[in-house]
Amino acid sequence: MLKKSNLYNFFIPSIADIFFIIVFLSLSLFGSKRLLFDCDTGYHIRIGDFIVNTLTIPRHDIFSFTSPPLPWMAYEWMSGVIMSLIHTRMGLTGIVLFFAFVIALTFSLFFRIMKSYKADMLISVFLVSLVIGTASIHWLARPHIFSLFLMVIWYYILDLYQYRGKNYLYFLPLLILIWVNLHQGFIIAFILNGIYLLGNFVKFLFTKKNDKVLWINKAKSLSFITIICLLISLVNPYGYRLLILPFTLMSSKFVTYNISEFLSPNFHESMPFTYLLFFMIIIFSLSKVGLDIIELVLIVSFTYMALHSARFIPLFAIISAPIILKYADKMMRESRGKIIDFVRIRSKNIETIDSSSRGHIWPVLTLIIILSISFNGKISYSFDSKIKPVEASKFLNSEKLAGNTFNDAEFGDYIIYSMWPKYKVFICAEIYSEDRLKEYYRVKRIEPEWNAVLDKYNINWIIDKKDSALSTLLLERKDWKIIYVDKVAAIFVRNMPENRYFIEKYSSAPGGED
Repeated sequence: MLKKSNLYNFFIPSIADIFFIIVFLSLSLFGSKRLLFDCDTGYHIRIGDFIVNTLTIPRHDIFSFTSPPLPWMAYEWMSGVIMSLIHTRMGLTGIVLFFAFVIALTFSLFFRIMKSYKADMLISVFLVSLVIGTASIHWLARPHIFSLFLMVIWYYILDLYQYRGKNYLYFLPLLILIWVNLHQGFIIAFILNGIYLLGNFVKFLFTKKNDKVLWINKAKSLSFITIICLLISLVNPYGYRLLILPFTLMSSKFVTYNISEFLSPNFHESMPFTYLLFFMIIIFSLSKVGLDIIELVLIVSFTYMALHSARFIPLFAIISAPIILKYADKMMRESRGKIIDFVRIRSKNIETIDSSSRGHIWPVLTLIIILSISFNGKISYSFDSKIKPVEASKFLNSEKLAGNTFNDAEFGDYIIYSMWPKYKVFICAEIYSEDRLKEYYRVKRIEPEWNAVLDKYNINWIIDKKDSALSTLLLERKDWKIIYVDKVAAIFVRNMPENRYFIEKYSSAPGGED
């Protein structure tokens, strides 16, 4: 009877497994448009291709036509290599499935961590669901997904050390070695270490003598491991320059004011974030216990970051949820009433069932089924031709336009993915410099001297969004002629003898709509 019971438990999915299955299936079957929403994915794949094919990590720009090449850092080079290897074997479908897996694994692990706090199960499920909805705002098949996964682990290790007396700090140097070569989000690791270090130092200054030894010892251990991590983080292709890159980007107001994901969140669109924010405010307002200094600094810091830039919203969700859970659970335990008692009983019943679960048969079966379907060609993903210059790229591949191009920034990544090295770009996902970005927007926004930028770079042809201000203006000018247009993109060439062949051949602007 006992053996049958144990066997039965292997077929009971845990809540963590259910989260994994829901997230993985939703992204792998229905979320390809979300994960491939921008073409930065293709940009990273081509970086990886270059590294794999040449066995060298580039130190100068390889995608722009600028000569001599601009100094440049492929700061997410390891992510590019991983993406290149997957893409070579399984194409963009493999990329979608891989990142769907990493995202699902991240939040399955996150629920297990939340469960380890021994808090009310229903509150834990509710909060993780809210975190998943909040974090989904930035789910893309890009290297920052690795940062989410590693941050969950890093945060948990610090929390175990600070509040549960378990010291796994010795894992941090290995994590930072991987992280610093995967994504520039590694800087979050040092921010977290700094907050925990500051908190312990403050506790040392303002607590009784009996506790001072505990806090100063924690501060010393954190200081030591942070220094080790800082030294280890220098083990990357670019040394200390990679460490200061995130600060260089974020210190430029022009960059942060003009790149969409650096802008503040739109609360009309970020509803799960709004709900999480309000729930946090309500819990902390009603709590009879004040926040610990470390918790306070974590909440203030990451709330500010999320309100300042939408790209930090997933980080805020992951950092705040365990703290919210701790205080929400305290309120639940101290409260009385029929509804509270009903919820508490149901929560314990669910916890009992969840604890009886053994193995991970359902996530494994889910992975096997989806991979089998993909290998049989039943599911296939690519960039959306309704919003990306897919057809325009086919046209360009069938021709050979000479000279330098000016391109829409979003199109630049797709040009790199589909046509590099045949064509090189003016701009792409990589921010070459603030000056280049200013020149780009001067042209895109038809600001004074916009034409001078085109002359400066000897631009011979332009690919832009069909209905952009620039495309509309070029249609009215005699010095530019349209040779291609579809529902997404328009291509123009200078009206000059060298382009007479294309102007005459495509005078009716092939490709679809006029």
